[in-house]
Amino acid sequence: MYKIKTLSDGSIERYKARLVAKGFAQEYGIDYEETFSPVARINSVRTLLAIDVTRKWKLTQMDVKNTFFNGELEEEVYTRPPPGYTCQENKVCRLRKALYGLKQAPRAWFAKFHKTITQLNFSSSAHDSALFTRKTENGTFILLLYVDDMIITSDDSIGIKELKQFLCQHFGMKDLGPILTYFLGLEVLFFRDGLFLSQAKYASDLVSKAGLTDCKIEHTPLEPNVRFTPQDGSLLNDATLYRKLVDSLIYLTVTQPDISYVVHTVS
Repeated sequence: MYKIKTLSDGSIERYKARLVAKGFAQEYGIDYEETFSPVARINSVRTLLAIDVTRKWKLTQMDVKNTFFNGELEEEVYTRPPPGYTCQENKVCRLRKALYGLKQAPRAWFAKFHKTITQLNFSSSAHDSALFTRKTENGTFILLLYVDDMIITSDDSIGIKELKQFLCQHFGMKDLGPILTYFLGLEVLFFRDGLFLSQAKYASDLVSKAGLTDCKIEHTPLEPNVRFTPQDGSLLNDATLYRKLVDSLIYLTVTQPDISYVVHTVS
């Protein structure tokens, strides 16, 4: 799989290439069981940022390199040798760790991270399994994990350095710095008395995906008092794009609550 990763301004950050397993060929009960893996809720992201701003704590953002490769498989999973790898004919590879594309890869990674972070006496929140907290004599720590993206905030700057060193000893980590600017499609701009959240790039990409870049702008997305029913109009030949756009619009309401009613209608 090939992917171009971009920054919040749309510029290219790096090119990525990754070997991906054919998870669609897996059979339940044979080479995978449970697949659910928790991710941070958007309300948890808002809460963490609110705490950081009001208490003026130190904040850092980190990224886990090759995230799913850290997950340890409990099932027996076999794969064909990857292209370019020579081995005996009629031989296959048994995976000891997860590959991207496997159905249980996200779950295996979260289980590995949870086991590792609890070694430092972090506990998972009862309201959000991907939110970890720890209290010490020197301060309070909050760690939020969304797959491979991580935010850490605390009133103990020395403790943050020690935590980062601990994570780097167990995983391949990338330190994205003390200033949070882009997280999960949210653009964050800090001011002296608060912060501003927007999804400008996310919205622009959504407009391009819908093929509406040359369309006229409307101040009101939906005319007042218009009522739609499932029987209106004709069925789409392929509703996949429509579903994807609606799903993306739901996430856009994180910073654009004014379109909530319209998104509810098209949903």
